[in-house]
Amino acid sequence: MKSVDVAIIGGGIIGASAAFELAAEKLHVVVLDRQQPGLEASWAAAGMLSPAPDSPRDIPLAPLGIESLKLYPDFVAGIEEASGRPTGFARNGALEIFRAPHGENDRDHRVSQCRRLRIAAEALSMEAARSWEGEIGPAAHAAAWLPEEGTVEPRLVMDAAVSAASNRGVEFRANCEVTRLLLDGTRCGGVIAGGEAIAAGHVIVAAGSFSSRIGRETDLVARYAPTRPVRGQMIALRPNGAHLKRVLRSERGYLVPRGDGRIVAGSTSEEAGYEKRVTPAGVRRILDNTLELFPALAGAEILETWSGLRPGTPDDLPILGPTDIEGLLIATGHYRNGILLSAVTAKLLREWVTTGRATFDTRAFSPLRFSARKSLVQNAR
Repeated sequence: MKSVDVAIIGGGIIGASAAFELAAEKLHVVVLDRQQPGLEASWAAAGMLSPAPDSPRDIPLAPLGIESLKLYPDFVAGIEEASGRPTGFARNGALEIFRAPHGENDRDHRVSQCRRLRIAAEALSMEAARSWEGEIGPAAHAAAWLPEEGTVEPRLVMDAAVSAASNRGVEFRANCEVTRLLLDGTRCGGVIAGGEAIAAGHVIVAAGSFSSRIGRETDLVARYAPTRPVRGQMIALRPNGAHLKRVLRSERGYLVPRGDGRIVAGSTSEEAGYEKRVTPAGVRRILDNTLELFPALAGAEILETWSGLRPGTPDDLPILGPTDIEGLLIATGHYRNGILLSAVTAKLLREWVTTGRATFDTRAFSPLRFSARKSLVQNAR
């Protein structure tokens, strides 16, 4: 039987980043993916690095997002150096746009909320906002400036993370679905992947929306990681003379500029199961918001449309940390924030595996919040 120090289930940005960190500790790491690594939510993401909450349910996540944003410059620098590949990291800030009739009140509330959470934000007049982005649409009534936000190009980050981890000795196995965890009493000692048994000192579940489907015969993983897919559709545009220098967003969607001049527009949020496709209704919704935010894109070329499956959870918060099964850790359910949270998640997993504890308070994200009265240990009593 093959034996490794750490087996990671899932080769998206969370799994690849964790593998990169763990390999720095001279651990033997294998990453097991049901298809080619990085082709699910990570590949489909917009790449915004924003710790500002999207809704009241996201507020508990803000400190973790802030911590990850602090780590990001060193995180991407390490990946770029180890891989020799770019990530498209930029820190140009973001403009949030608010519509009439309550735009200024909504903007002021947003700025106050961000400041309470220790996120840099300031109210901006529309005159000032248009001096930066001259093509902002007439529906905009107020603006907020979040200067510390950044962006990356997710597909570049994925390529760089996989390459960087591989260069540190990590083994990636594509088309190698994990069908079962290997249990010895109340300890997880490995997995069955691609029909092969692999012994592991630690097993990390980082399979995004597919996490809850691992070992479906027993529903063991689903007890700790009850993830579900939330479809998001996206469009890439090539402007015809219009220029956008920084992220522009409203409650209806966003525009993210790329280094090569493209603009990524998104997104929908749909409970559509594991059906990954682009629909006329989804495209229309995104384009309507795009033209409201930035009418100068009316003549842009549509280069690409795609969709991805975000890993949602019952409370919309990620699932991070050890379980009450020795050797089994969960790192999934990052929903809209997988790219942002990859830096801090990788650091936390390294700490849990090497020291047994983390330097950041993650109790709000513990897998045990879902497994109460359902864990293997409790069922065995």
